[in-house]
Amino acid sequence: MSNRILVVDDEESIVTLIEFNLQQAGFEVITAMDGEAGLRRATEDKPDLIILDLMLPKMDGMEVCKELRLQRIATPILMLTAKGDEFDKVLGLELGADDYMTKPFSPREVVARVKAILRRTRMSEEQVQEESEEGAILVGDLKILPEHYEAFYKGDKLELTPKEFELLVYLAKNKGRVLTRDQLLSAVWNYDFAGDTRIVDVHISHLRDKIELNTKKPVYIKTIRGLGYKLEEPRGNE
Repeated sequence: MSNRILVVDDEESIVTLIEFNLQQAGFEVITAMDGEAGLRRATEDKPDLIILDLMLPKMDGMEVCKELRLQRIATPILMLTAKGDEFDKVLGLELGADDYMTKPFSPREVVARVKAILRRTRMSEEQVQEESEEGAILVGDLKILPEHYEAFYKGDKLELTPKEFELLVYLAKNKGRVLTRDQLLSAVWNYDFAGDTRIVDVHISHLRDKIELNTKKPVYIKTIRGLGYKLEEPRGNE
């Protein structure tokens, strides 16, 4: 059964271009031309991935993204933004998008990004069947089950997007080790953002919001100035 991709964009030429290339790559494609229709199809049709334009009539991409995350729908979102609009890119990531691409873009790159995201998701699902809870990673009050694609903090299940979860797992598997932003980009995103490491900072911020009691004084994910980040066991006096 092929993966279903939802494309939400009000430019018919872009929808047609993306739809054609995804179908050629073997994907099932559904489309929507405005934000309200996109939100409806995302909730009703349950696609495996959403390609979401930022500027949409009726309801913009930011609102759609935010509403989906508020409904705890963790479907990966690839957001399309205007070239060079850094504010929009970062805001989109802060609202829960997993990745972004700027227009104009190569249809081949869209397909490559979609395949990379779905490949990581599929690998995680396969691990659920192959592994047991013996593979749990424990860090302080954090319990991470890579094989079940679940993480808990003090016994409560964390609501994480796929990208947030992958980042947390990688940090946990390298507990105590300083990881540069470029290392995290390569390991978690599987491609080079040409030095655009803000995507790492935004996702680190998301994780801190969910696992730190005080995000200004984090005890789990520490910033190593001038280098990157590391996940460590919280000390008793923190």
